[in-house]
Amino acid sequence: MTANSTPRDTSGLLTDPYATYAALREEGPVHRITGPDGNPAWLVTRYEDVRQAFADPRLSLDKGNARPGNFRGFSLPPALDANLLNMDPPDHTRVRRLVVKAFTARRVEAMRAGVRQQAEALLDAVEPRGRADLIADYAGPLPIAVICDLLGVPHRDRQDFLAWSDALLTPDPQHPEQAKEAIGSMLRFYTGLIAAKRAEPGDDLLSALIAARDEEGAGGSGGADRLSEDELTSLAFLLLFAGYENVVHLIGNSVSGLLDRPELLSALRGKPEGIPAAVEEFARHDGPAPLSIRRFPLEDIEIGGVTVPAGETVLLSIASANRDARHFEDPDHFNPHVVRSGHLAFGHGIHYCLGAPLARMEAEVALEALLSRFPGMRLDVSKEELRWRPSIRTRGLISLPIAW
Repeated sequence: MTANSTPRDTSGLLTDPYATYAALREEGPVHRITGPDGNPAWLVTRYEDVRQAFADPRLSLDKGNARPGNFRGFSLPPALDANLLNMDPPDHTRVRRLVVKAFTARRVEAMRAGVRQQAEALLDAVEPRGRADLIADYAGPLPIAVICDLLGVPHRDRQDFLAWSDALLTPDPQHPEQAKEAIGSMLRFYTGLIAAKRAEPGDDLLSALIAARDEEGAGGSGGADRLSEDELTSLAFLLLFAGYENVVHLIGNSVSGLLDRPELLSALRGKPEGIPAAVEEFARHDGPAPLSIRRFPLEDIEIGGVTVPAGETVLLSIASANRDARHFEDPDHFNPHVVRSGHLAFGHGIHYCLGAPLARMEAEVALEALLSRFPGMRLDVSKEELRWRPSIRTRGLISLPIAW
């Protein structure tokens, strides 16, 4: 079967995403759309097709497998582009193996007390005001502090990183040069940070990765598992960037969802042991990443009965799959008391989100601290005034004014 070759209008993905995804799912499993880069793409909407595509080795993340002229991705220098989001096995396997140990459930759990201290310090700063922008004052600074501590980034550099990230995540169309300047600043920052860690290693993940890069034959591997210099720089970039953006919006979307459900907010305040299940359901129901990273078929393949030509851009809709009634019962209804096994908020297969355990823990701690400190928390504007980021790649609020 072939889909309509004319990209269909998907403007509703910005204004009413879940209703638009529902309509697309019912019309068919795969649709030709205009992708975020302005070029045509194939959007996969149904759960089983999305899950199978995540695990299909014929769908490559390597941009070198894109058909010429078919893909115009975000332009990064090689020293920031050689990361896991652009890799297939065996390089992906090699690089991921070097860093995955830092994100095991056991190691993440050992970080919980420190994250709670970070959360409490942020709440201490805003408590006297009686109001705050949850995104700017809490949901943003917390994951930056956590991932920077993990990597050993000095405190003095964290505000700069936030500014660069915002310039990349929400570029100003009136000033496109700002995104380019942010990329240059990030590259200089990472290059300088790695040089500083080489000179004076610390007890942090980046120092350990540098050792893996520099120590010939470390661990009896003969150097076969070492990172290249570009891979090292790109991995540091990815860990900071990905460790920030998605966690910000997981926290923000969860708090927004709780404010919409005062009975649940009250219940979780009395029984905080229910918070992990609520975070898991928020990740499924209104997660921060509606789309997977783009993929390119290595050959003509069939997805949901639709033939997708080699080299064309494929987008897997996580947001749509997680609301597919073919897999989940009553999927549009938020219910933290039902186990929604197999949701795809963190992906599936070999590219499953490396930082998923850390993201879950940070969101849990953020909600626990917030609910215990501010029992009278409420939205400080009307719900209609809330603004979402204008992107089909990110589901997150620009700001979330709260008061208590």
